[in-house]
Amino acid sequence: MGTPTLFFRLLTEDAAQVAGQALEAVKAVAQRVTDSRGFELVEVELKRQREGMLVRLFVDKEGGIGLDDLQSVSEEVSAILDAEDPIRSSYTLEVSSPGLDRPLHTEDDYRRFAGKLAKLSSYEPVDGRRHWTGRLAGVEDGVVVIVLETEGGKAARVPFAKLSAGRLEVEFGKKAK
Repeated sequence: MGTPTLFFRLLTEDAAQVAGQALEAVKAVAQRVTDSRGFELVEVELKRQREGMLVRLFVDKEGGIGLDDLQSVSEEVSAILDAEDPIRSSYTLEVSSPGLDRPLHTEDDYRRFAGKLAKLSSYEPVDGRRHWTGRLAGVEDGVVVIVLETEGGKAARVPFAKLSAGRLEVEFGKKAK
């Protein structure tokens, strides 16, 4: 009975490899399109659905992205994906902005959004904690600095390599710094 389990594992590993290749191909196409327009490709998601695959792109630009920009990215990416066919099934393409609570992925994101309110989480405890909310102060030598306003302005230093998630927080009623 070991053969069916092995066979299933091989099929699962093969499917994961194919999905990974499709994701990389979609990222490459989306990156070409967004770069050509001077936009930022924030994130790419590829999810299996009952009807096929869901391809979700999050795109931004300095000063915020508009509906016409998103539509033009959607049309061009869709045309290229249809021509190159990296996804072996039918797919639905969604292109949107990352929103006011956008995720932070790179050290450059943490630098760019210095002064903004953010929430961070780490893979493992740093100085006895795994979650922080405060104002980003930037990145120094691979360490994200966040000022914890509710803790008297104390600065926390979280190694970028230990961050599992970072996201801007939406601020209402205050003008963001």
